[in-house]
Amino acid sequence: MFAKDASFPKVTVILRGYTYEQCRGVVSSLVGTRLGAVEVAMNTPGAAETIGRLADEFGGEVLIGAGTVISPERARAAADAGASFMLSPICFTQEIFDIARSAGAVTVPAAFSPTEIATMFDMGADIVKVFPAARLGAKYLSDVQAPLDWMPLMVVGGVNGENVQEFFDAGATYAGIGSGIFKREDILSMNVEALKQQVKDFEQKVRW
Repeated sequence: MFAKDASFPKVTVILRGYTYEQCRGVVSSLVGTRLGAVEVAMNTPGAAETIGRLADEFGGEVLIGAGTVISPERARAAADAGASFMLSPICFTQEIFDIARSAGAVTVPAAFSPTEIATMFDMGADIVKVFPAARLGAKYLSDVQAPLDWMPLMVVGGVNGENVQEFFDAGATYAGIGSGIFKREDILSMNVEALKQQVKDFEQKVRW
């Protein structure tokens, strides 16, 4: 039913509430690593501008997308900024799907129940984000996919370097991770060398 998309990175870094300069520090630490995607949450001040500037500078090396796309207005702003993908903590409406598709963005709406997951794929989702994943547990992935067959699912919410492989082993194809990779103080201070080391530490915890 679905084909694995080798072009979409296995792990997406989630950034919320950071300035452009702080986001740039994180993105620069990802260049040349296996962490090939960054989501800038649209409820961050100046998110669209940050996405646009990051995409212009790093788009050939790291996918830059928009998160918390919960309205058509945010979807249009993300599209205008050049976001490569759009994620949400909730299901997409048809209008959001249409805006994202017109922009050529990968669609990653969220779902919680098997019905919601199936509905999002029926509406054309490229990937469905299972959120909040840690509340459900890794076995939820295998339990859902047993009757519905394999689906490209992304786990988000409480996922970190200590438990991400457990979710992959249970059937997740992708993971979105916020505070589970970097130390917040190093993002705030733009300590790129420390951020690069934290990327290396995380990479060693995943079977790629």
